[in-house]
Amino acid sequence: MPRPKKVVVLGPESTGKSTLCSQLADHYKTCWVPEFAREYLLNLGRSYQYDDLIAIARGQLQAEDEALKKETGRVLFIDTDMYVMKVWCEFVFGKCHSFILDQIVEKSYDLYLLCNTDLPWVKDALREYPDLVNRQILFRIYKDLMINQDTDWVEISGLNDERLARAIKVVDQLLLQ
Repeated sequence: MPRPKKVVVLGPESTGKSTLCSQLADHYKTCWVPEFAREYLLNLGRSYQYDDLIAIARGQLQAEDEALKKETGRVLFIDTDMYVMKVWCEFVFGKCHSFILDQIVEKSYDLYLLCNTDLPWVKDALREYPDLVNRQILFRIYKDLMINQDTDWVEISGLNDERLARAIKVVDQLLLQ
């Protein structure tokens, strides 16, 4: 049986990544890989440090690998990948673990959905950048990464129903290939 197509949803915080992954998984009757960092940070009990990001990266990759072993459908949605880890490392700490950079080179995906900052920011215990300026800076960093890599990608904008409809359209196209 062929492996499922892997679709990564990425972008700055509070841009609807988890919601979109969940909606897409429901639509395609498949599973999705949640962002590992959320559970890790909620259980950390202290402020995160640079070395925590390597543990988060490893946990994210392990969760993805486990989902791939179980998923028998045509597509797997992944909330966050090593590009997100790279941006996080560099934006907060000004440097990135070589492990993360190596994984960017080694891992392959079939499609990226880049979520724009046009949704309202929603506060939660883990979000750090409520101001639109930082969110837009981060979006431009992600967009530059997408432009400068080889995997197909699509920007996802608009309100929830518009985002989902756009994402379904491009995933349907991917599944026809």
